[in-house]
Amino acid sequence: MAKSKQIPESESKTAKNGAKHDAKDEQPEETTIEFLASLASVLVTGLFIITFVLQAFEIPSGSMENTLLIGDHVFVNREQFAPPASALGKLLPYRTPKNDEVAVFVSPLQPGLFLVKRIIGIPGDHLRLRDGVVYRNGKKLEEPFTLHKPADQRSVYANNFPSVPPEGEGVPPGWAMTQSQYVENGELVVPPGHFFGMGDNRDNSFDSRFFGLIPQENLIGRPMFIYWSFETPEGQYEHTAFSERIGFLLHTILHFFDKTVWSRTFKVVR
Repeated sequence: MAKSKQIPESESKTAKNGAKHDAKDEQPEETTIEFLASLASVLVTGLFIITFVLQAFEIPSGSMENTLLIGDHVFVNREQFAPPASALGKLLPYRTPKNDEVAVFVSPLQPGLFLVKRIIGIPGDHLRLRDGVVYRNGKKLEEPFTLHKPADQRSVYANNFPSVPPEGEGVPPGWAMTQSQYVENGELVVPPGHFFGMGDNRDNSFDSRFFGLIPQENLIGRPMFIYWSFETPEGQYEHTAFSERIGFLLHTILHFFDKTVWSRTFKVVR
């Protein structure tokens, strides 16, 4: 009987390695067209996210301290609170804001001005403040995130809303005249399709106590996280002169590393 010929181990390894090299050699290289198609898909995905999902905002005032500081730059999830478009309504998970969530919206008084406040009341809620304490549907809210001035420096109107009349409190005429139609038994009842928002810095916030209810169509989205924070003096964003803006831009470039608040980078907004 003929014996089968065995391949020496060294030759066997050589053969296997050769087969591996052949397999690698047989893999087709990516063509220029395939590379451009891959790049285009990445760009389209990024453009979709920027257009429909995320938007960058910067915080210009201290009304939300210490949750959000002047100079915080945040990414806002635009798709959650915005009214659903017919083409994207089924694709993106739209929903209305929940109580105690932070929201970005267009000012009811100044179209084009973006504001950020915390949602304190949703449709159907009964709200009142007593000495700065918020009561929602009869229950006292525990709000450890809020800031308050000393009692003798607080606005009696803002801290006892809506029982104190708005006259002489800097309340715009429109809200001063219509506010009473939403008040029942000393409480403001949030109507359908509207929300009530207040700043966490309660005594330094121009919010729904002053400008009125927030229509649902004014909602932009929910701040997700701070992607960059830079030490910015109060009132900096009120400067509109070109020379002042250029000066602050140069200041930012020169002091990027020592004035960036690194501890706030990627901090989630709650």
